[in-house]
Amino acid sequence: MNKTILAVSIIVAAVAIFFAFSQFNDLDNLDVPLVDDIIQTSTNIGGSTDRGSLSEDAFRIGQVSTVQASTSDLTLPELFTRVEKSVVQITDSDETSPLDSRLGSGFVYDDNGHIITNHHVVSGGGRIDVTFLDGTVYRATLMGSDPYTDLAVLYVKDVPQEKLVSLPLADSTTVRVGEQVAAIGNPFGLSGSMTAGIISGVGRLIPNDLAGQFSIPDVIQTDAPVNPGNSGGPLLNMRGEAIGINSAIYSTTGQSVGVGFAIPSSTMTKVVPSLITRGSFQHPWLGVSGTDMTPGIAAALGLNEPRGLLVVDVVDGSPAAQAGIRGGDDPRSIDGRDINLGGDVITAIDDKTVRKIDDILVYLQREKTAEDNLKLTILRDGQLQDINIGLAARPNQFESP
Repeated sequence: MNKTILAVSIIVAAVAIFFAFSQFNDLDNLDVPLVDDIIQTSTNIGGSTDRGSLSEDAFRIGQVSTVQASTSDLTLPELFTRVEKSVVQITDSDETSPLDSRLGSGFVYDDNGHIITNHHVVSGGGRIDVTFLDGTVYRATLMGSDPYTDLAVLYVKDVPQEKLVSLPLADSTTVRVGEQVAAIGNPFGLSGSMTAGIISGVGRLIPNDLAGQFSIPDVIQTDAPVNPGNSGGPLLNMRGEAIGINSAIYSTTGQSVGVGFAIPSSTMTKVVPSLITRGSFQHPWLGVSGTDMTPGIAAALGLNEPRGLLVVDVVDGSPAAQAGIRGGDDPRSIDGRDINLGGDVITAIDDKTVRKIDDILVYLQREKTAEDNLKLTILRDGQLQDINIGLAARPNQFESP
């Protein structure tokens, strides 16, 4: 059976980002535009499940960690023994077209039967089964899903309590480049496989084409080998805590070349409870698009230093529009690109320096909710000024107008 994986991201110097689940058919690569960038587009969607048919128990968040993290670093064999019962295999089966079935990983979130995995692992709309370490299989219900953090929560009912060995989540905001990590999952269907490496980078930005133009911010980069089928499995520190959930790889072949990406546990802590109780997550929304400053743009604007985000467009009715943020209205050709100048340049958010769009996206992801306020420091007509903005939830592009 031919195993390929779905490529759903940008091409950069002939290197693609692949989501790391196995899909048993040949699919065309989906092209995504290079990100200039992208605060205005995208939202969330909930699971397709009829939530009214679920018991009240499904919405109860149980004891979140039944594996106790070690107070000191473990050896790799000790780490595997401590957490192996928490990692499961996820199958999204298409009964009408078996070749379209998907295979990935997941792990136990709490002792009430909630399983965390990736959105892209269970987005096929088929029958979802969860296989535990001992080989027992349980039918799962999709509680909620958020493509814009690539997270999903499943619910398995009537599972014996001893099987629901949940993983503790670490504080991923404290991880440092160079720390040793391990990934556990089901690469190519080989259940319970472990690979090891280090944290290669933090605060990365990976694109996601599900909304046309959207990026997943604040992502952890690792060189721990991740392959098709690893998606949804935990990325662990050496104390047995999940610091992330493996999601994507850079690859020319669809297989590991030592550059993998994991959605951080700080994002899971924020998003997962909402997926359980509401089926979706409301992301804070500014409603602007723009481009990172370059030397050419800075020179055209008469700036000494190329830093900040040039606002190119503002969505009508968005929080940014209501606060008076200005987009560009002066089309220019700069370094071979057509760019609208004349818009505000965002230089800080809540007094934190903005070097590029990543800083804004990561800050919104980590620090803000859809009900919060924030302060943008902008450069307009050569003068710095502060503008207060009340955030809102991103409009759902999947709903009918």
